[in-house]
Amino acid sequence: MNDAEINQIAGRLERTNELLQRMLAEVAKTPSTHAIFVDAGYVYAAAGLLVAGTEDRRSFDLDAEGLIEAFIDKARTIFADSRLLRVYWYDGARRRIHTSEQQAIAELPDVKVRLGNLNANNQQKGVDSLIRTDLESLARHRAISDAALVGGDEDLVSAVEAAQGYGARVHLWGIEAGEGRNQAEPLLWEVDSQRTFDLDFCRPYITRRPVTTYENEGSPPPSRDEVRFVGAQIAASWMVERGRTELAELLPGHPYLPGSVDQDLLIEAERRLQRSLRGHALLRRALRDGFWQHLQAQY
Repeated sequence: MNDAEINQIAGRLERTNELLQRMLAEVAKTPSTHAIFVDAGYVYAAAGLLVAGTEDRRSFDLDAEGLIEAFIDKARTIFADSRLLRVYWYDGARRRIHTSEQQAIAELPDVKVRLGNLNANNQQKGVDSLIRTDLESLARHRAISDAALVGGDEDLVSAVEAAQGYGARVHLWGIEAGEGRNQAEPLLWEVDSQRTFDLDFCRPYITRRPVTTYENEGSPPPSRDEVRFVGAQIAASWMVERGRTELAELLPGHPYLPGSVDQDLLIEAERRLQRSLRGHALLRRALRDGFWQHLQAQY
């Protein structure tokens, strides 16, 4: 190799080094970015149990806006040299149609609501896959360097692994459990760091709802036929609202209803009758009978 060729190679190496130095300088000037991923089902269950003593959403109100702002403030402190991309709020809804509460959350700045489905037993379906898709996509495109994940399901392990595979750090945030743990151990083992929010942190955002009672002293209770008719009416309206397929999933369980569905049925019947059915075992049985009769007649 002659001197000219050596000089030519040396020149190329020098230009390559200059290019790398410029690229490194640009990377150094680029701020890191973080995002917060919230499994709303976990938050409602864990915070509700911690503050209100129940996981039933109908028994308390959650100040989602205040809690999201608190999460943002906490992230601002932890990731001091990073900017927020956005907060992802994952929840379930019938046929993935936003409730009024979910619409209000979706309208908050820097918040994106992502919906899975709710089956006939009020169980979320598809939420974990949505979290994995977003985590993996953002990490793959280098849109985030850190992810704060508020959740506890073991199914989220694959989402954590996917994000970490692209270089993102995943930090698991949880809510204090009264006894034991409310986050899966495999998830705790997989993440880069852990943080737990205690009762004092959660208390301002949970308000227990007053128990609704209907007092009709002096008036006779509704007849079993009246209550049975109301049960049939509710079954008909739920078919429209929740879909025939979801209600058909209840049929194999006849004559029993899942606890969450049975509670929904009772609350809706009391609202329509303007009369409490608590303590009226025969009337509650008539309510279920009317519900089942209409449901079975449709299939």
